[in-house]
Amino acid sequence: MDLRTFFARFIFILAVLITVSATDAAEGVGTVRIGLTPTIPNDQYRVIEEWRLYMERELERPVEFVWRNSYIETMDLLRVNKLDYAWICDYPFVYFKGQVKLLAVPLYQGRPYYQSYLIVPATDDQTTSIDQLRGKMFAYADPYSNTGYLTPRYLLAQSGEDPDHFFSKTFFTFSHRKVMEAVALGAAQGGAVSSHVWDTLLKTTPELAQGTRVVSKSPEYGFPPLVARPSVSETEFRTMQKLLLKMMASEEGQSLLRRLNIDGFIAGEPSLYDRVDQMMQVVGKK
Repeated sequence: MDLRTFFARFIFILAVLITVSATDAAEGVGTVRIGLTPTIPNDQYRVIEEWRLYMERELERPVEFVWRNSYIETMDLLRVNKLDYAWICDYPFVYFKGQVKLLAVPLYQGRPYYQSYLIVPATDDQTTSIDQLRGKMFAYADPYSNTGYLTPRYLLAQSGEDPDHFFSKTFFTFSHRKVMEAVALGAAQGGAVSSHVWDTLLKTTPELAQGTRVVSKSPEYGFPPLVARPSVSETEFRTMQKLLLKMMASEEGQSLLRRLNIDGFIAGEPSLYDRVDQMMQVVGKK
């Protein structure tokens, strides 16, 4: 981590700590705070609000969703106890191993897995692999995204390439949707995104997804999990886990799940993320 990034993180955490008392007073005791990240397409505000109200009724407590544009901001909030739970990516779950507890894993197409899609503009009908993007502009999602950052770098490293010098230029959009927008508009000649986000936007915003072409799909990874901060009590942890797992059993829960483009939740096991751990050993941590 460079000095500039260190000080930016330090200032962010300090600001959070300074406002603890004021925030608690404003939000009220007993509010359940859940962090949301670019794991979710950033145009699903209506269903997210309905999910929040559903949770409030089930828990009989106020629920607040806290959106952040980067995974590291959400992880920092978890670590200073400003969030109780969060829906994060599999990469930060492995990277910060031991600093969060696995709460639940979504089921996608009936299974707890997803993939990384390598995409190019729809007008590019020649590219068939990442090797053909040498010297091109490439869009990454987030420095702590598996499908939007770690996977393409791992593919290059496996081919004997240096991920830091393979492309002419790279940039972060801090959103899988924005990676798709950058590629569709030609601001980047390639990008990597979550299969769940791409597939979801193909349903909800087909004109955006159809502006890109999926070149290749990665092996399967454990789906981005929901996690809890370690200090959440066992009772509260089990209550929240039960709420998520039983969503499949009610008509309202099933409706919300369909609109989130997932099938339900399972408790899951950390071993689902072993492949990501192995990739990190090759590419190296940030």
